[in-house]
Amino acid sequence: LKVSSGLGCLFFFFASAHTYLYSLFPQVDAVRVYVNSSSENLQYPVLFVVRQQKGVLSWQVPLIFRGLYQRTYNYQEVSRTLCPSEPAPDTGPSDQIIFVDVASMAPFNIAYELLVTRLESFQLKTNKPFNFTASPSQPQYFLYKFPQDVDSVIIKVVSDAVYPCSVVSVQDIVCPVYDLDHNVEFNGVYQSMTKQAAITVQRKDFPGEQFFVVFVIKPEDYACGGSVPSSIHGKLCWETDFVGLSGLWSSRKPLGPYCGRVQVFLYLSDLSRKDRRIVSKKYKIYFWNIITIAVFYALPVIQLVITYQTVVNVTGNQDICYYNFLCAHPLGVLSAFNNILSNVGHMLLGFLFLLIVLRRDILHRRAMEMKDVYTLDYGIPKHFGLFYAMGIALMMEGVLSACYHVCPNYSNFQFDTSFMYMIAGLCMLKLYQTRHPDINASAYSAYASFAVVICLAVLGVVFGKNDMWFWVIFSLIHVLASLALSTQIYYMGRFKMDLGIFRRAAMVLYTDCIQQCSRPMYMDRMVLLIVGNLVNWSFAIFGLVYRPRDFASYILGIFICNLLLYLAFYIIMKIRSSEKLLPIPLFCIVATAVVWAAALYFFFQTLSSWEETPAESREKNRSCILLGFFDDHDVWHFLSAAALFFSFLVSPAPGRAGSGGYVLLLLEKLFL
Repeated sequence: LKVSSGLGCLFFFFASAHTYLYSLFPQVDAVRVYVNSSSENLQYPVLFVVRQQKGVLSWQVPLIFRGLYQRTYNYQEVSRTLCPSEPAPDTGPSDQIIFVDVASMAPFNIAYELLVTRLESFQLKTNKPFNFTASPSQPQYFLYKFPQDVDSVIIKVVSDAVYPCSVVSVQDIVCPVYDLDHNVEFNGVYQSMTKQAAITVQRKDFPGEQFFVVFVIKPEDYACGGSVPSSIHGKLCWETDFVGLSGLWSSRKPLGPYCGRVQVFLYLSDLSRKDRRIVSKKYKIYFWNIITIAVFYALPVIQLVITYQTVVNVTGNQDICYYNFLCAHPLGVLSAFNNILSNVGHMLLGFLFLLIVLRRDILHRRAMEMKDVYTLDYGIPKHFGLFYAMGIALMMEGVLSACYHVCPNYSNFQFDTSFMYMIAGLCMLKLYQTRHPDINASAYSAYASFAVVICLAVLGVVFGKNDMWFWVIFSLIHVLASLALSTQIYYMGRFKMDLGIFRRAAMVLYTDCIQQCSRPMYMDRMVLLIVGNLVNWSFAIFGLVYRPRDFASYILGIFICNLLLYLAFYIIMKIRSSEKLLPIPLFCIVATAVVWAAALYFFFQTLSSWEETPAESREKNRSCILLGFFDDHDVWHFLSAAALFFSFLVSPAPGRAGSGGYVLLLLEKLFL
């Protein structure tokens, strides 16, 4: 540089001009202009205009930024990087001229300092960390060029301090560069950050095979979850690192004196006197209804998440979706294809389960046609409609989980949990149908109940954040529903809801707590219901006290705990009845527990959280752990799909007499 700095003094209605001459070399050059003025008078700022060969850049000192509630932040020191010129030809360096005009309308003298320097480390390199400082009035940006053998890079930005809040932007090589808080969102893709950020960039998105990485510090930390106002004079130090992608149970108690039906020998076939074809048709309704629900639910969801992804791609705002940016591998228009691909396990295992059920159904029909004595006279009625519905639900869970991971955020999370409710509900219905084969739960009532739960989940997403009245109403509904269902299960043993439920509840309290206070009529059932109500009341109290923001997961936790409680009760009653636990079912039970434990371990490895701001969420981002392509949450997808599949296999299917009635659907005919 021929002239590197200057001191000046402005007079009334006067202006000064500075001319800088510098040479271009065979690499990309960038020049940075630093100005400082002691004047804090906002009525008479000092105006700086920098004229280059292909553009003009201007600002004032004091430089004013506006924050939340129109708060203003003033800076006397300003530093800007000028848009770099093209590299000089190999024949030799060439000269470039920069004009800096300084003016003010102040009626008094204003002192200022002007410093122009050449940036020595403007171009970033792959796998080479680079440290720098920035502030709201002194943003920074750097150039990166794709090497010949690299098609995609991950920009990793790390800060030692949580605040101040900042923005990382990737912009095309176009002047002017948008490097201020009020315009950084106008071009390219960008993320807010506190301690960590990561942006995946592909060569195909930049025809010139190069781009600017822009770093802007916000004047206040509110956008990143910090307090308002915050300290605004500290400088933030980043470290950047560009990385190339290189059964049925029966009671042995004697029949009571008030039993309305007495036989010398009681067979399982006597538990169902209804026509098998009629009952089978009723259970097929579960299958056809869930297909209808899946189609009408999934199509709008797919359309919505595609819209979300389009908005992200068009605006460049990567704060809309909560990805694990340190392991987000794009494909086509999708920003995190690995999170979508990992859900293929649900669809494949769901399809496999459907094939298993179909084969078992065909074998059963052949046995019926051949008048097989074991099929006709032994075991509880075999109906496969619920199993088909469970297989479809598992496949749809994979589809909707993939849809959610197209753009994971607070509004989309209900897509990921809706069919989880159905899976848990269908499993409980299957257990109930096995224990009560002559009681046919209406498919319409069951799916209507699931619809109510999903509606509550949507209301929880909208009102569950801060509204206490919603939690009071929901907790009351939860407790009353638990009491009503408990009364029905204990007193009648039927899946039926009517206004007489509360009268029957009073009768239960009278007969079992007043007349027979020492011992209820159905001790086992009473123990289950007491434990179940304690669990559900605990959930209700927890919701009232803590009001968790993740309402969908809260409801899902209620469903899963009730399902596990019911399954444990079923297995315990089988053992209490001295029925044999066959080796293969025992293996599947143990495998289910082990796989679920492993899956939950990876589930709790939180990689992002839409309960926080996007910048705070990125602090939890981690690198890939499997094949350099999948992260912890992807492993959770794989393991949870296997765990659900094993759980379905543990679902009791009617077995032959003498088998204990506890036989796996998959293995009853194939291996036993």
